[in-house]
Amino acid sequence: MLKIWGRRNSINVQKVLWCCGELNLPYERIDAGLQFGVNDTPEYKAKNPNGLVPTIEEDGFVLWESHAIVRYLARRDGMGTLWPADARVAADADRWMEWYSTTLWPAMRPVFWNLIRVAPEKRNAAEVAENHRKLVGYFGIVNNELAHKAYLAGPAFSMGDIPMGVAAFRWYNLPIERPAAPHLDRWYARLRERPAFREHCMAPLT
Repeated sequence: MLKIWGRRNSINVQKVLWCCGELNLPYERIDAGLQFGVNDTPEYKAKNPNGLVPTIEEDGFVLWESHAIVRYLARRDGMGTLWPADARVAADADRWMEWYSTTLWPAMRPVFWNLIRVAPEKRNAAEVAENHRKLVGYFGIVNNELAHKAYLAGPAFSMGDIPMGVAAFRWYNLPIERPAAPHLDRWYARLRERPAFREHCMAPLT
C-alpha cells in the first residue's frame, strides 16, 4: 500500500492527500514534521535527505517533492483526468504547478507563517505587507486567467488546480484584505464542492 509521511496541516502534504482523494487511492499516512518529529531521524532522512514532508513509499519506490508526487500519481492513475490526455493541456496544467512554486508560494509563505505560526509580538509587519502586495497581483493574474475558462488548464479539473487550490484556501482564510476577484471566486467555489478538497484541505489554519 502507498505510504505517505506528513502531517495533515502541511500545505504540501494536503496536495498529495487531495490528489489521492480525487483518484480514490488507498494509503497509509504517518504523522511527520513539526510537533511530530520523525522527519529529522536518520531513518527518515535515508528516504528524504531534505528532512521535509511529504515523502511517499510504495513497493520500495520512494519519492519526495509534493508536485513530483502529484504528477506521478496523476500520470499513473489519472491519465485523461488529473493528467490531461492532450499534451498541450497537460503542459498548461504543469505550467501552473511550476508558477505556484516559482512565483506564488515564495510570497504566500511569509504571509502565512507570520500571521499563523509566529507569535503576534514577533511578526514582521513589513514582510507581511510587501508579500501581501505581491499576492494581490499574483491572484489577479489567476483571476484574469479564469475569466475565460472553468479551471486553470481548461474546462476540466486537473493536477494544475491542486497547488493553486491549497494556496487559495489560505488566501481566502488568512486575516488579510482581498480585492474583488469574481473569476477566482467562482473557481474557488467549484473547488469547495469537491469532496476530496473538503476532506483534506478545508481545515483550520495552524
